[in-house]
Amino acid sequence: MTDIRRLRRATAALTIALALLLMPGCGKEGSPPAKGPRAGQLPTYKVDTAFRLPASPTWRRAKRRGHLTVGVKEDQPYLGERDPATGRYSGFDIEIARMMSASLGFDPRTIRFQTIASANRETALQSGQIDYYVGTYTINPLRKRLVGFAGPYFMAGQSLLVRTDENDIHGPADLAGRTVCSVAGSTPLQRIQADYPKAHAVAYDTYSVCVDNLLSFQVDAVTTDNTILLGYAAKAPNELKVVGRPFSKEPYGIGVPKRDNALRFALDDAIRTHERNGNWKKAYNATLGLSGVPAPQPPPVDRYRTG
Repeated sequence: MTDIRRLRRATAALTIALALLLMPGCGKEGSPPAKGPRAGQLPTYKVDTAFRLPASPTWRRAKRRGHLTVGVKEDQPYLGERDPATGRYSGFDIEIARMMSASLGFDPRTIRFQTIASANRETALQSGQIDYYVGTYTINPLRKRLVGFAGPYFMAGQSLLVRTDENDIHGPADLAGRTVCSVAGSTPLQRIQADYPKAHAVAYDTYSVCVDNLLSFQVDAVTTDNTILLGYAAKAPNELKVVGRPFSKEPYGIGVPKRDNALRFALDDAIRTHERNGNWKKAYNATLGLSGVPAPQPPPVDRYRTG
C-alpha cells in the first residue's frame, strides 16, 4: 500500500472516530448505539415487598440505607452504557441489575449505579463500596477466590473486532506481530497474553478507547466478548466487523461479597425466576438483541457451595 493510500485511510478513520465522539450523547467514554435500547419494550419488574434476607449483611445494610448500590460498566453498547447528558444507564446488564433489585425487595428506580472499571471490581465488592456487580463479569476460578458469583445469567465468547477493510485477521492465530487491544485486568486480555504471546497486546481502562484506537489505525484489532464487540460493530457497520468464531466460553455472573452466600443464593433464585417469567428474554430483545443476534438459551445457574 502506498503512503498516500495509507494517509487517506487514516484520515477517513480519524473522521469516523471524531464523528462518533460528536454524536449527541457521546463522550470520551464511548457513545450510545445509533438505535439505543427500546425503552418502550422493556419489561417492568414487580417489587417483592415481602422479601426479607436477614442472613445477608449486604442486604441488611442496603435495607437500612433504603437502596442498593450496584457496580456496572458505562461504555458497552447494548450491555451497560451511561448517557453523559442525562446520567442514565441502559443496556442488558442494567436490566439484570434492576430485575435483581426488584426480587430483593427494592424498587429498581432507587438503585444507585456506580461505574467500576474491570480492574477494580473485586476491590469494590470487598470494601463494601457496592452491594453487587453486573457488568460482563466472567466467572472463573481465580475470581471465585476473591468474590462470590450468582448465575451465570449469560454465556458469551471471546472474539475479534477489526476494520472492515482488514482481510488478514480471521481469528486469534492471525494476531502474530499485530497489535490487539483489550481492557486492563480483563479475562480476554489475559487469554491473549497467555495463549497468543506473539501478538502485541495493549490495555486501556475502557473498550471505547480501544475502538477509537482501532478506527485511527493505532491498533489492528480489539478483543473481548462477542456481545460487546457486536454492539460496537452495530454502531459503525461500514467501518467495523466481528471476525471468526468465538474462541472461549465466558459465563457472565453477578459479583457479590465472597462470604455473603445468602445474597448469592437469593440472586441465583431471582435469575431463575426472571428467566422463567419471560423478563430475561424481553430485556435481551430490547437491548442486546438490537445487535442482530437472537436471544440464546440462558445457561444453567451454578448454585455452588463453599466451605
